[in-house]
Amino acid sequence: QSFKLLGFLDVKNVPCARDSVLYGSLGSLVMGLGHFLATSRVKRSCDVAVGGYICTMLGYWFYCRYNLAQQRIRQRMLQEGMKNRILFEGSYLDPEKEQTGSERSDS
Repeated sequence: QSFKLLGFLDVKNVPCARDSVLYGSLGSLVMGLGHFLATSRVKRSCDVAVGGYICTMLGYWFYCRYNLAQQRIRQRMLQEGMKNRILFEGSYLDPEKEQTGSERSDS
């Protein structure tokens, strides 16, 4: 069963959404409670907590999505390399094949 945040963000199926919401909640608690302990102003502490939630959630969202994109790029490059290895293995285009003197003079 999926959980939709604000009616449109499917937390279960969207990558990084769950962690962003959880870290945002933790950031909200820390910043709001810290501000309250420092100033004893309830309304301002609630405002700081909401701001902390938004900043922490968005910050971790962008961080996580960037790392996910980097991982997908590395995975795509690895798959391409594996495909090329299978395709060129044993042929004269194989970069790991040691070339003898007669093969070097031909190419």
